[in-house]
Amino acid sequence: MLIASMLAALAVALGAFGAHGLKNYADEATLNTFETAVRYQFYHALALLIAGILFKNFPDKKIKNACTFFIVGICLFSGSLYILTLLKINTITGLNFIGAITPVGGLSFILGWLFLALGINAKLE
Repeated sequence: MLIASMLAALAVALGAFGAHGLKNYADEATLNTFETAVRYQFYHALALLIAGILFKNFPDKKIKNACTFFIVGICLFSGSLYILTLLKINTITGLNFIGAITPVGGLSFILGWLFLALGINAKLE
């Protein structure tokens, strides 16, 4: 729950930076990429917080796995988009392979949601 709170606070700070600090440096497509990273980080920080609360009250390995996949997803999905934004702003080329990491982060998010569903289902039975 502490990690979730920290990731949510970071998402708010990065969102404010994106809204105010990047406007003079990034084109619209790059800003959209950054905003997507922030949005998904925030959604999944909240999901992580909920999963943490559920795990505290209903300990289950599946719910713990959901937490892990949400954290991995934030790091890979949002993290790769943050890096791509930074590269684009600084006109650094040749590192576009980092974009291949983004779908792995997306898959981690999906697995997190599925594990959360399985964990909740196990506690409802």
